[in-house]
Amino acid sequence: MPVRNEAWPPGTPCWVDCQVDDPAKAGEFYSELFGWDVQGGGEESGGYLMALRDGEAVAGIGPKPETGVPSVWTTYFAVAAADACAEQVTAAGGRMLVPPFDVMEFGRMFVAADASGAPFAVWEARAHNGAAVHNEHGGYVWNDLHTGEFEAAKKFYGEVFGFTFTEFGTDGMRYASFTPPGQRDSVGGINDDSANGHAPDRPYWLTWFQFDGIDGGLTRAAELGATVLMEAQDSPFGRMAILAAPQGELFGLLDPDTAD
Repeated sequence: MPVRNEAWPPGTPCWVDCQVDDPAKAGEFYSELFGWDVQGGGEESGGYLMALRDGEAVAGIGPKPETGVPSVWTTYFAVAAADACAEQVTAAGGRMLVPPFDVMEFGRMFVAADASGAPFAVWEARAHNGAAVHNEHGGYVWNDLHTGEFEAAKKFYGEVFGFTFTEFGTDGMRYASFTPPGQRDSVGGINDDSANGHAPDRPYWLTWFQFDGIDGGLTRAAELGATVLMEAQDSPFGRMAILAAPQGELFGLLDPDTAD
């Protein structure tokens, strides 16, 4: 399995976690669906749970920062210096939701909203590099922004992270993958949801988890209390589906091995 044991390159999605009302219940759901081993949750970690596969970190599950906000999956971008990146975010038109702070000895982070209002986070790695498990069943495989402000989003993330973009699409679809400086491969994307007339009221980052046998996965997810929002369908990237977990957070399933 792909295991990373060093910090991710700047600009790369390096970690994902969800914020929910009941982290323990969410842990049970994802453990059953993905085969995660969920640990932690003590007072010393603020109730934060760590999901593992074969003993390696894959994702986090934590309590909401305040009641009444939606349950969400958050995408974290690797940075060399969180404080410097925070200045770039505000200069590009974003705003701080949670200013930079230390997470014990593990790293430094902040949570921000981009110029269109979509929340995201950054991670300056110290003792914790981010996800060790990725691009395999039960690990995250892709992250993309869903927004009705496509050009503004490209401008914002280009200014903050130095991304270059590759655009493609068809009737009713407009998409741009992004590549951080010094890298050759795309690491995520931006979807123009206004292209099909379904721009979200709140733009958001969607986390896609690799799943072998998506159709069976959807059946199991529904049995566990999830709601299927987009039924499994074939795409050039593989068979894919979108769900809402029992506490409402959206996530995608993708099987890249079935790509055309």
